[in-house]
Amino acid sequence: MSKYLEISKIYMKTQLVWRADVIFNMIFTITKILFAYLLWGMVFQNTERIGQFTFHGMLSYYIMHSFLSQLEMSEGISGEIHDRIRNGTFSKYMVIPVGIEKYFIAMELGIVLFYIVFDFIAAVIWFFVFQIPIPFAAEGFMIICGAVMTVLGMLFMVQLNYFLGLLTLKYQGIGTFLMIKNNLAALVMGSIIPLSLFPEVIVKMMQLLPFYYVTYLPAMLLIGMCKEEAITGLIVITCWCLIMQLIISMVWKKYIRKYDGVGI
Repeated sequence: MSKYLEISKIYMKTQLVWRADVIFNMIFTITKILFAYLLWGMVFQNTERIGQFTFHGMLSYYIMHSFLSQLEMSEGISGEIHDRIRNGTFSKYMVIPVGIEKYFIAMELGIVLFYIVFDFIAAVIWFFVFQIPIPFAAEGFMIICGAVMTVLGMLFMVQLNYFLGLLTLKYQGIGTFLMIKNNLAALVMGSIIPLSLFPEVIVKMMQLLPFYYVTYLPAMLLIGMCKEEAITGLIVITCWCLIMQLIISMVWKKYIRKYDGVGI
């Protein structure tokens, strides 16, 4: 366990070298929330409520969702594995005395722990800027459910990107797989609009997918909505993590024999 903690610490320190990334990460969060403010400000001019959202409730959702989505930084894992396999240096991860998948989980943990402080401060500032009461102040159980679901959701995304990277052992490129994943995730994670505004049939279909539980449902729980889905959501995302781990194990055993990399 200590060696994985050291990996996390190393990647936390590494982020200090790339200070510009922190700045651009904050700018992206600002622009996303300002866009939501301008867009939904026009929509709410002629109505006080859309679905279960008031204007302040909608802004609360986007602030919380932006906070959670900025913590999901595992996309680079698939690209890293793809490049390493293609140029023959994936052997680096095969010779170090750690589990390869656990290495990337520890790496992601270190990066997230570094950025979480800045993202949390930014989220709190936006609540004060828009004069919105911080929604998670009183719901202790929902905070726990939302936090655990977020951790499981982030774990699933690490597993998914790790799996997509491993597909390079079989396919020359994984660009198509990444494109499908990114487009599907952008919709089902609620990055575009809150999923509760979709027809109920569509929402039920989305609830079968793991992306629903990565940022959308945790954000809704943390602003005091969709409370009835909390326990079911935890069960579903846990099952998806287990399924994904089984798939990774099968793919690794089947395709690692095709790898003929050299050097570290």
